[in-house]
Amino acid sequence: MTARTMKAVVVSIGDELLKGHRVNTNAPFIARTLGTIGIPVERIVTCSDDPEAIKESIASSLERSDLVLVTGGLGPTKDDRTRKAVQELLGRGLTVFPGALERITDIFRRRGLEVTEEMRDQAMIIEGSVPVPNTKGTAPGMIIDGAPRFGNRHLVLMPGVPTEMEAMMILTVTPFFAPLSGAFIRHTPVMTMGIGENLLARKIADVEDQLPSGTTLSYLPHAAGVSLMVSTSGTSRDAVEEENLGVVEAIMDKAGSFVYATSDASLEEVVVKLLIERGLTLSVAESCTGGLVSSRITDVPGSSGCFLQGVVTYSNEAKQRLLGVDQSTIARHGAVSEPVALEMARGCLEQSGADLAVATTGIAGPGGATPEKPVGTICLAVASRSSGGAVSLEALTLSMHGDRRQNKIRFSEAALRALLGRLREHRA
Repeated sequence: MTARTMKAVVVSIGDELLKGHRVNTNAPFIARTLGTIGIPVERIVTCSDDPEAIKESIASSLERSDLVLVTGGLGPTKDDRTRKAVQELLGRGLTVFPGALERITDIFRRRGLEVTEEMRDQAMIIEGSVPVPNTKGTAPGMIIDGAPRFGNRHLVLMPGVPTEMEAMMILTVTPFFAPLSGAFIRHTPVMTMGIGENLLARKIADVEDQLPSGTTLSYLPHAAGVSLMVSTSGTSRDAVEEENLGVVEAIMDKAGSFVYATSDASLEEVVVKLLIERGLTLSVAESCTGGLVSSRITDVPGSSGCFLQGVVTYSNEAKQRLLGVDQSTIARHGAVSEPVALEMARGCLEQSGADLAVATTGIAGPGGATPEKPVGTICLAVASRSSGGAVSLEALTLSMHGDRRQNKIRFSEAALRALLGRLREHRA
């Protein structure tokens, strides 16, 4: 069911990208947005502000792809050279885009400023292009027919400012090219937890070996684990949806409880959603994660509907004073231990009045380790209260491998996994 589809190249222009002074967030956004209308990006190019380099990058991209999208180099400063380079490449003049000139004039008038010649120049677009209004800034974008030299392929010029580019993609560029793509693409994320890339690959090997011709499977490793992306393309929307869903269901059947979502939802979003749906409340007691679990939970809009409080008890004294951890428990087992984690979780549950509490205590590194408890050790505990008031407690010890920052992220992920596991068991 594969079909000939438009293919795109993204060219990101700017010395700051090549020097590492700025992260290129534009290219991923463009790729994701084009994917919604069935146009895959086959290459991403980063180019300096040098006019010859710009011309060479755009020309070589137009020679191999149906659509080339360029970001950067349309502003009023001397290092904004994209428009001039494209003029020379295509041998075309400039014409004024009245809508842009009106917007620039209005913006400057409201600020009590004079419109300079450099700012007026921003309202100029290359002859024969379709103007792309800039609703977030001043310099307009352009959709340009590449002329016979480039097989009439399309070239899109947009500013490098992410908010300006994103608005152009959503409001103008995507609607313009949607009818021309001739294909449909369905991307479905399969979010996993608690499983490494190698083990996951072994579990779904049969699925991967039997992928339909229109479907690809990508592994997306991240600091806390790995997720998958199932991508299906074709000319029939219904067939694409059916094929994609079939692969996703096969993966879920093989990976089982390691899958926590088939959307872009984060683990904390899934946890908050379940808490709110079930009318449950949560509190958090943290040591080694330093508030990261609470931070991730409260990053989710609407988390105030379930999250009561978080407490960071980094010292032993704080664990005793704020959570009621017994000093003898610490002395006997050490601060990084399941007994201490259990007392932290119980104390957090009792003092907050929440339905669930999770506690973390561990060794993020690089110091503090012992032969029995190496760097990367974390002890977790989850406490939950039944409708009758009985408290249930669970604890586990895990080992992570990474530097201090990576371990903290992985520790917080483990805490959220433990919470999700408890919620799935319907025992809260």
